[in-house]
Amino acid sequence: SSSSLVRTSRRQTSTFRDAMALATTLSRAFGRSQMLQKGLRSFSAAGDFEVELPMPFKAHNIEPPTNVVKTNKDELMRFFETMYRMRRMEIAADVLYKGKFVRGFCHLYDGQEAVSVGMEAAITYDDAIITSYRDHCTHIGRGGTVLEVIAELMGREAGAAKGKGGSMHMYNRAHNFYGGNGIVGAQTPLGTGIAFAQKYRKQPNCTFTLYGDGAANQGQLFESMNMAALWSLPVIYVCENNHFGMGTAEWRSAKSPEYYKRGDYIPGLKVDGMDVLAVKQACAFAKEHCVAGKGPLVLEMDTYRYHGHSMSDPGSTYRTRDEVSGVRQERDPVERVRKLLLDGLVEAKEIKEIEKVIRKEIDDAVEQAKASNPPGDEYLHKHIYVQSLKMEARGTEAAKTVQLP
Repeated sequence: SSSSLVRTSRRQTSTFRDAMALATTLSRAFGRSQMLQKGLRSFSAAGDFEVELPMPFKAHNIEPPTNVVKTNKDELMRFFETMYRMRRMEIAADVLYKGKFVRGFCHLYDGQEAVSVGMEAAITYDDAIITSYRDHCTHIGRGGTVLEVIAELMGREAGAAKGKGGSMHMYNRAHNFYGGNGIVGAQTPLGTGIAFAQKYRKQPNCTFTLYGDGAANQGQLFESMNMAALWSLPVIYVCENNHFGMGTAEWRSAKSPEYYKRGDYIPGLKVDGMDVLAVKQACAFAKEHCVAGKGPLVLEMDTYRYHGHSMSDPGSTYRTRDEVSGVRQERDPVERVRKLLLDGLVEAKEIKEIEKVIRKEIDDAVEQAKASNPPGDEYLHKHIYVQSLKMEARGTEAAKTVQLP
């Protein structure tokens, strides 16, 4: 009815105003953090210095970590380079999809880069990560290449999964990246199982199990949390809350959208997921908690995706363009690090040179992916069993069978 549409419009307007007020507060606080950084740099320009986080952590059943984070020029340069590479790669994926070089599902990560980069800064490749289908940048964070991502999107042999998985199934077993998963929330019990294996083997590591706000109401997540808490498993459940799921605002899909509290008996933290330093601090804190045998932890990353849910979603029917541009202007993770670097650490021309090199890297990767061949027919029967026991499978023709390798 017209009255219900008016109520919905008012609710959306109110939500947007609240978001913009928060963004303004964060922008002012970010300015204060820069002032603190200036004050400390006089005796630490060549080494570590401290930055005060603009948004404090919110904690559930646990004392939060400090809001002051140590960093240095080299680390910030790595953060900028990696996030800028991720941003340009996702823009290239957008262009390739629109040019019909990429088919099927394609979920882009631009806007959320700080989650992957900050998380990797706090852990090692001996720790495990498993995530949802929005996995392109997670693959880069785990040591993968742009070519592997772009080629996989295009179904080419140079891809991360030899062109057989596509956008939703990046994978890097060598670095304990157990991939993207196409079923909503399905990665949460799998991540719990990986953490069980780590504890069983007495490894000093943990598993970061990522899911979105759209998957946060899945029953399998709560079943997994229950087992993880019972057995004190070293698993960190990371809710990447980009606020709209597949297109439904969090306040319409969840009675309690405070996702860091959803573990109930499991402690949790709410983190500014647009601030790479905040993510690094929270993930280091979470790993220390889990490896010490204290059981699981929930991290809610308050983040934002600039694209729609997938390339088939324009992302403009449930939010306004002003809202998206407002977040870009006030909270963009790449620009936050750029501002820190330009505040006396590097010259603008150095940043521009980095951007130029990365843009060429992306262009070259796209051309190499286009030149790569699709997987051959022999790949149809590979990667099915570790030991096939000489079983046979039908090929492309029903009358013919192939012995599995």
